[in-house]
Amino acid sequence: MDPFLIKAIQLLLSLSLLIVLHEFGHFIPAKLFKTRVEKFYLFFDVKFALFKKKIGGTEYGLGWLPLGGYVKISGMIDESMDKEQMALPPKPWEFRSKPAWQRLIIMLGGVTVNLVLGFLIYMMVLFVWGSSFVGPDDMPQGFAVADEFKEFGFEDGDRILSVNGEEFQNSVEVNRFLFMRDVKNITVIHQSGEEETISIPEDIGSKMFQEGVMQPFVPIQNAVLDTVVADLAASKAGLKKGDSLISINKQEIGYWHELAPITAENKEKEVEVVFKRDGDIMSVMVTPDEDGMLGVSSRRDFNVQTREYDFGESIEEGFSYGYWTLHDYVAQFKYVFTAKGATQVGGFGAIGGLFPDAWDWKGFWLATALISIILAFMNILPIPALDGGHVVFLLYEIISGKTPNEKFMEYAQMFGFFLLIALVLFANGNDLYRWLFE
Repeated sequence: MDPFLIKAIQLLLSLSLLIVLHEFGHFIPAKLFKTRVEKFYLFFDVKFALFKKKIGGTEYGLGWLPLGGYVKISGMIDESMDKEQMALPPKPWEFRSKPAWQRLIIMLGGVTVNLVLGFLIYMMVLFVWGSSFVGPDDMPQGFAVADEFKEFGFEDGDRILSVNGEEFQNSVEVNRFLFMRDVKNITVIHQSGEEETISIPEDIGSKMFQEGVMQPFVPIQNAVLDTVVADLAASKAGLKKGDSLISINKQEIGYWHELAPITAENKEKEVEVVFKRDGDIMSVMVTPDEDGMLGVSSRRDFNVQTREYDFGESIEEGFSYGYWTLHDYVAQFKYVFTAKGATQVGGFGAIGGLFPDAWDWKGFWLATALISIILAFMNILPIPALDGGHVVFLLYEIISGKTPNEKFMEYAQMFGFFLLIALVLFANGNDLYRWLFE
């Protein structure tokens, strides 16, 4: 099956699951507090629904516009903008008639479900599959280091021993730690056998982002092909698994990390690839695609270990994994408000890219957990039309004892709705631009 189609199916399945559970987070407390729920929809039913059925006073349905879902709660100013209902006297079963603390619980329900769900999925993944890690002894050739980081004292072939004085179990996570965590120093062992503790600048994450050095440490691997994707550039040219690259475009290839810069400079340009197969030196002409890719991956020259967890350990470690996932997402969110960061905001294409090319349940659940935590964070932002906007108004009411003016709430909801539509269009426009021009 086509990788794009596999990603699309996984994305649709994941979002459907997360949306339904998010809306149940609002639905259940609403029912517990005897608040009428008029509609419960997966996707938006603009003008018409693909399916709908009324059960117990609530219309359940499937919309045609896959931009989210909703529950319509009686007596609540929401995206339905039902002004006729709000103009009538409040009824006992309406949202606006309930105490502020009950309304707050109803509004926090969706975010709470998404957050808890993300943590639970991580716990399940660790219990079923464990976690993978690469220790310093598993990387005999160490890392290839970006020139910008060699200025600090790092060298090609370095292996990571500790970060901030604590043993660093998974070496391949060093780039993420540098970008999102407070890394003050890293202890490495050079190829010479000498250990050195290197100080890291305080604003290293911002420097990495602005200079585009997001992968300063890349595992050194021999340039031997392990996977050659069918119907892509390398496969069409005749390259096969096990071929050892010698040069591309007359530039010598000693290790795998030297391949990407050359192909990136020759996007959609024919280049000569010299390689060794069964002891014979051969060459073919290959044209990297618009992303500078050949459709190949390297043979892994380092050992990946797996740590298994019992039930209790998976709960503890899953909670820690979920916490740091949320922490890292919030930490990188500040870059959205920069000129460069705004251009990298992604929509459904970027979200779909989180899923593996081939169906893999572990990869599916890890991506779903990440999206669930992202949805929780995004929904709690204090923007009208999002749960967080309603929460802000409710907190104001609880603290001040005054209910915000309904007309003001209507205008705020309308502003928030159009803002969200603009953000969705902008994010997906970025995806389209990258697909067409990068």
